Amino acid sequence: MLSKKTKYGLKALTYIARHEGENPVQVGEIAKFEQIPQKFLESILLTLRKSGFLGSKKGKNGGYYLLKEPEYILMTEVMRVLEGPIAMVSCVSLNYYEPCDDCPDEKTCSVHKLMLKVRDNTLDIFRNTTLADFSKA
Repeated sequence: MLSKKTKYGLKALTYIARHEGENPVQVGEIAKFEQIPQKFLESILLTLRKSGFLGSKKGKNGGYYLLKEPEYILMTEVMRVLEGPIAMVSCVSLNYYEPCDDCPDEKTCSVHKLMLKVRDNTLDIFRNTTLADFSKA
């Protein structure tokens, strides 16, 4: 299940992308429009800034802005920053692999085989989707 952190992060990135070219977008504006608790949103935006997706400007006309064009922001990158591993179980994770404690043999494990398919299809969607794909009004 998608965490609220990731859901809100995607909504905020989309909002910022839709207002690209204007002044930086203020946290309060995003929080109000997207109905996201402002303190939680501030934490999410800070994570996205530290990860290189967003820049920020202080002051009267301050706020957040994208550091890359929306078509260059892949959902695989955003999901990994906000959600962590894309795989649902660690034994099929590309970046966070760990064997399962309760599985004697991954090669014959039916759960492992299913989760490989889920991971591969999920990655295919995320790799082929950019912020531009869903930020167009």
